Amino acid sequence: MHHGTAGDPPVDAGRWIDRGDTVIYDSEWVRLVTTDVELPDGTRIDHHVVRLPRPAAGTIMVHDRSVLLLWRHRFVTDTWGWELPAGAVDDGESPLEAARREAVEESGWAPRTLEQICSFHPANGMLDQTFQIFVSHDAEHVGDPTDTNEAARVEWLPIDEVRRRFLDGDITDGLSFGGLGYAFAAGIL
Repeated sequence: MHHGTAGDPPVDAGRWIDRGDTVIYDSEWVRLVTTDVELPDGTRIDHHVVRLPRPAAGTIMVHDRSVLLLWRHRFVTDTWGWELPAGAVDDGESPLEAARREAVEESGWAPRTLEQICSFHPANGMLDQTFQIFVSHDAEHVGDPTDTNEAARVEWLPIDEVRRRFLDGDITDGLSFGGLGYAFAAGIL
């Protein structure tokens, strides 16, 4: 994570100040608010913000130069694409535990060891959720996926094919795009 270098402006230069939220909608899944924000020049604005109560965790499982991916339909965008197994961190659960649980539920593969490789905000101009990405090189097949609604297919794709599909636009969801992009850039894949 970039924390600044000697040539960067002071941390507080340009800071937007949160002066409080007004709730528009609230449920256990999502809270929509307008936030009273003071801009660096002193101007005040109402900014719409989506607050999600839980981070999401996903796993890049690697085996024999292949990556396990799910072929999924997303009704919100009415699109199909390849995705990493991932989901929300439940109350009382660590992101690592959530990554392991989601992998088993969605793919039927259980990562034995997990290493966190990155954490990022997918849309930090209006969304406060954090995505945490883990990698595993020792997943074992433990059975069929327990959540059969998550994916139409579960497949191990060769890393070169994953890279091609990434570049061709077949991997578009934020968590998978950010996690795989980081893994490619860092030389993990």
